[in-house]
Amino acid sequence: MARDRATQHDYMTPIRRLLVGVLVVVLLGIFLIWRIDSPRVERFRANLIDRVVPSFSWASAPVTGLTNIVRDFQSYQRIYDQNQELRRELQQMKAWKEAALQLEQENARLLDLNKVRLDPQFTFVTGVVLADSGSPFRQSLLLNVGRRDGILDGWATMDGIGLVGRISGLGENTARVLLLTDTASRIPITIQPSGQKAILSGDNTAAPPVEFLDNPDAVRPGDSVITSGDGGVFPAGLLVGHIAQGPDRRLRVRLSADYQRLEFLRVLRSYQGEQITSPGALLNPPVQSEPLETSEAADG
Repeated sequence: MARDRATQHDYMTPIRRLLVGVLVVVLLGIFLIWRIDSPRVERFRANLIDRVVPSFSWASAPVTGLTNIVRDFQSYQRIYDQNQELRRELQQMKAWKEAALQLEQENARLLDLNKVRLDPQFTFVTGVVLADSGSPFRQSLLLNVGRRDGILDGWATMDGIGLVGRISGLGENTARVLLLTDTASRIPITIQPSGQKAILSGDNTAAPPVEFLDNPDAVRPGDSVITSGDGGVFPAGLLVGHIAQGPDRRLRVRLSADYQRLEFLRVLRSYQGEQITSPGALLNPPVQSEPLETSEAADG
């Protein structure tokens, strides 16, 4: 067995040497033919190329295919990079779209605020809602206007549609608004068209109940509710909401102000009227002495 292997080994070695020698001679001949600068050799090279190269088209097909694959991969890589860039730009466009929608909604609310028709004698200051301190026990807002803007305690605040509350607490640059829904809120109202007067009492719900109503039978759901102006709490004629009947069968007011989207509020300037210190003076005005003195001087 060992002899057979040795014999086979000795037989393959000369063949390998012979093939290597032939290959070296062939390569050397090709090198010499390609390096010889002679017209005959040039014609020979041209004829050789014309005969050999077309028959080797099958050998160049894999190389051409591989080249095309590399080019396609590079093109795919460029398309992928462009797709990623477009995705990033799309995300930025979505962010800009959200910002544009928010600005559009804010602009619409400001336009609604400007469409409110108020008594010409009323002027107002527009403030931005800074914080909402609403809780189960207190319903209030914080505005970015205060004493520096001439705000006084008790002034009414409205959004673009209806009454929201009143100023209850002032700072130099901020003011707190007590909402109509707060349990401490009590405002006199008038129900139209019946003209019934009542009190709107906050109970920390979205629809405060109506109390101290003289004739409930004269009131229907859907009737308009405005401020009555009694007691000088609020100016008369400000829209509050509409009558609705709650699940507990009590008459409540569905507020016109959008409490879910309070961003800007109008603070109405409503200065106090003349203070009456002597009610009797309304019936018996004081007698003026100047005309009497003038007549006595004329008689003298």
